[in-house]
Amino acid sequence: MRYGKIGFVSLVATLFAVLASGPVLAEGDPAKGEKVFRKCKACHVVNEEKNRVGPHLVAIIGRSAGSVEGFKYSKAMKDSGITWTEENLTAYLSDPRGFIKGNRMAFAGLKKEVEIVNVIAYLRQASAQ
Repeated sequence: MRYGKIGFVSLVATLFAVLASGPVLAEGDPAKGEKVFRKCKACHVVNEEKNRVGPHLVAIIGRSAGSVEGFKYSKAMKDSGITWTEENLTAYLSDPRGFIKGNRMAFAGLKKEVEIVNVIAYLRQASAQ
């Protein structure tokens, strides 16, 4: 495929813009994630080890699924063998019931990838505090 000088410059500029925006999206925006997390606040907290309808999410990244003391998990969650990595959280938050069949979380999931990335950034930041 041949590009003229202007076409080539446009292509390079577009590729640069796409590549430059990738890590920013992957890192997420914790402030925006905190706003999205409002959908989760009725059942989860991130700032104290206190369970609600769902388990607390303090230091969730790196934690084994179904391992919070004092929370009654479904058998599916306890037996999942999952560690909450950012990749597993992404899959779970997009489709909780599909990712771990038989778990009890009633939330249907987040459908926008940017919301998921931002919520994970918020969880990461909250865990660091």
